[in-house]
This record gives sequence, C-alpha cells and structure tokens, in this order.
Amino acid sequence: MLKIDEARGILIAEGPEGESVHPLESAEAFRLISRAWVRCGWDTKYVYSFSWMGRPVIQLPEDMLRIQEVIYRVKPDVIIETGVAHGGSLIFYASLFEAMGRGRVIGIDIEIRPHNRAAIEAHEMFPRITLVEGSSVAPEVVAQVGALVAPGETVLVLLDSNHTKAHVLAELEAYGPFVTPGSYIVATDGIMKEVVGAPRTSPDWSWNNPLDAAAEFAASHPEFVLEEPVFPFNEGVVTERVTYWPKGFLKRVEGTT
Repeated sequence: MLKIDEARGILIAEGPEGESVHPLESAEAFRLISRAWVRCGWDTKYVYSFSWMGRPVIQLPEDMLRIQEVIYRVKPDVIIETGVAHGGSLIFYASLFEAMGRGRVIGIDIEIRPHNRAAIEAHEMFPRITLVEGSSVAPEVVAQVGALVAPGETVLVLLDSNHTKAHVLAELEAYGPFVTPGSYIVATDGIMKEVVGAPRTSPDWSWNNPLDAAAEFAASHPEFVLEEPVFPFNEGVVTERVTYWPKGFLKRVEGTT
C-alpha cells in the first residue's frame, strides 16, 4: 500500500517487510508511484484515449516517445509491425519516416476491417505504408513480407498482435531473421504479466505473456540480447521507463549472422 504525503514530500510504502519512506524527489518514489499509475491506467483503459494524426493509437504515450528515439537512432529502412487495429501506430511510424525523408512501414493483421483499411488508405501517410492481411505466423504471410524487404535494408520489427506466449514466440522465430544487426525486434505489452488480477486480465497471464516469450527467445538465440533502450537525454534521476513494454526490446547483436 502506498501513502503520499505531499505536505512532507514523502511516499510511505507498506509491504510484507514493513514500512519504508522515500522522498518524492527520489527515483524509488517515482518507480513505486509509476507502477501504481500504470496499473490504474490499465484498469481505466487510459491508453484508449489517444490518436495520432486522426487515427486511434492504443499505446502508452511514453512507449511511443521511447520507440521514436530508437527509430531515429537505428534509422531503419523498413518497420514491420504485426497488429494493425485502427492503424494509429502505422501512421505514427510512417510520419516519423516522412520527417526523416526515408523509410516505409509494413503492417500485418489477421483481419483488417474495411473501415480501418479505408481510413488508412485515405491517410496522407499511406504512401509509406503497405498492408498485409493474414495470420502473422502463416508461412505464406511471412514469405509475402520477406518479398517486400530488399537485400541490405535495415529492418526493425514490432510485435503487437496476438499476445499469447506461443504466438509471440512463433512471431519471434518468424521475424527475428529479418532484423539486421544493431536493430531490434520488440515484444510489446509484456505488462500483461504485471497486471494479473486486474480487470480485463486472465490468471494464465502470469506465464502466458510476451515478456516470458521474449525471455525464452533470448535464452535460445544468442544472436539476440534483451536490451533496454538508452535515454539519449536525461538530466533527472529516473532511469527506468514507465511502460507497457517491459523487457521486450531484443537487439540483434552486431556481427552475428
């Protein structure tokens, strides 16, 4: 249990090992409050209230800001994203590419609903987007995506479709080979493991989640390492992300084949 005393500028945390007190200006107070805030945001569907250039984007804003840092640093030629939904994240990545004067996005979904497809195709960012409909792990879909990537292009992959452990593992196996050294494949929404017991969760999320899939994949694929994105600018004391994507960034190690 957390108690915030703003007048005294402290956070009081009560747990199994007793009570601890943290100044509000400390990194630990920020971590504890942020953890509660993320859980509260999950319960209230906070992430269902944002859009990017007119399209709903169901993501935590900090995750979007952090991934743009990675995209700008890696400067991929292609971003492959599984999971399209309303298309907001595709539009976001395409707009980054538009600003950078390079790059395109491939969006994959088992079902792209007609109204979403129409809105995406009518958007001014659509020239930088290719839509692929079908199961992200179907061999014919993986082959179709592969045909859209030219030899020598730098590729970054984001997995945001079916979040079961088995499906994410299958996606990691299917799309990991596309990732170029120095770039990433990101298993999003590992937050599932951390909100078990909250509304809109299932008991099996304690193991059936993207976070565990990413860890298992990294353990059996030495060409990938789990690596937190670096804060390129930080004049504060906080070094941990407030995120729905914990421990999901898998970096392809330089020099591996």
